[in-house]
Amino acid sequence: MPGRGKLIAVIGDEDTCTGFLLGGIGELNKNRKPNFLVVEKDTSVTEIEETFKSFLARSDIGIILINQFIAEMIRHAIDAHMESIPAVLEIPSKEHPYDASKDSILRRAKGMFSAEDFR
Repeated sequence: MPGRGKLIAVIGDEDTCTGFLLGGIGELNKNRKPNFLVVEKDTSVTEIEETFKSFLARSDIGIILINQFIAEMIRHAIDAHMESIPAVLEIPSKEHPYDASKDSILRRAKGMFSAEDFR
């Protein structure tokens, strides 16, 4: 894929995925696998985790956006991901506001700096 950038993947509720798809992020890879998962009430945690791990393994994905309430379901898998690419970003949904105290990346970043670093 020389000359092409990496894709953004989305794991989210219907409204979140629809918004990003309307924004143009929807793609299929050469194996006809999409770069998004719409999580509905009957979507199993296993399916969410498998999709997340498959996005991590894809070389064409640079960022994974995941609704924070869905990230809570697979927190162990997100916490185990230590690579910088693909970056995993937790985002709010219409029904679930963002809670910074639950965000793995933010917790890791806070641990890197002390209050004295900003004086």
